Amino acid sequence: MSLIKKPSEIEIKQTLSALIYGQPGIGKTTLGCSAPNAVLFDYDGGVQRINGAHQVPTVQIKDWDETNEALKEIEEEMPECKTIVIDTVGKMLDFMSANIIKNDPKMSKRDGSLSLQGYGVRKTMFVNFLKRVSAMGKNVIFIAHEKEEKRGEETVKRPEVGGSSANDLVKELDLVGYMQAIGKERTITFDPNESYYAKNTCNLPAFIKIPVVVDEKGIAKGENNFFNSVIEAYKEAQENNKNATSEYEDLMDLIRGYVEDANDIETINSLVEKIPTLQHVFNSKMLASKLLNEKAIKLGLKLNKQTKKYEAA
Repeated sequence: MSLIKKPSEIEIKQTLSALIYGQPGIGKTTLGCSAPNAVLFDYDGGVQRINGAHQVPTVQIKDWDETNEALKEIEEEMPECKTIVIDTVGKMLDFMSANIIKNDPKMSKRDGSLSLQGYGVRKTMFVNFLKRVSAMGKNVIFIAHEKEEKRGEETVKRPEVGGSSANDLVKELDLVGYMQAIGKERTITFDPNESYYAKNTCNLPAFIKIPVVVDEKGIAKGENNFFNSVIEAYKEAQENNKNATSEYEDLMDLIRGYVEDANDIETINSLVEKIPTLQHVFNSKMLASKLLNEKAIKLGLKLNKQTKKYEAA
């Protein structure tokens, strides 16, 4: 079996990696826990802020070693777990930093912060964490607070992650959602714009209203399952893209066959009429015209721009 696969043969990613960020108290952790069969890794002691009806199995992390122990326990004893929720990713990185300095004090500066070399070690730890969770076949949802950055005269909202790890995280993610309150309604958007950072890889709507799962009196109402639909939309988008890619490959094989068999002016011009009638996918129409023109030139033909037909050069 060949190790090199056609685009349509590439295996679909079965898990989702996402980040939710927004103001404190807007319900980010509750939203993260709406993903299927979630286990919460609580790094900042915020589990008590989740309504009891919507709490999920939780690991109250006190040092970084407990993170690895919890992952091992999930791997060995909780096959039903489908999602790991990290609350918050900024605090998780703080635990990583403390662990690095504990194991090698030379990795810290005099003020107790990480040295440049220490940040390099933390970057490696972070990427390895992502790889491990992905290898376990689990979704992972990171929670972060928002922070504001100045970009000229504009203010841009970004996830508060810290250091270069912000870029490492975003590169690995499928979705980044910004939560905000518009009037009394909470919304999330995965579409980036000039005011905030986001990432949308599965054509989700620009703004999605988040269902009310806890009313103003703190009473739980409705199921907390919002992220189930997000994950399903992501999987559906991947499946649709794979199907379209397969159709594209089949169509291009057909077009190449037509062009290869065209060896005279009559057949070339018949393809000029035939190509536009095909059900095109992606850029197949443009490539078909290019292939046809290249073949026509080899046959000593040129395109008459007025008649849109080929004739002797």
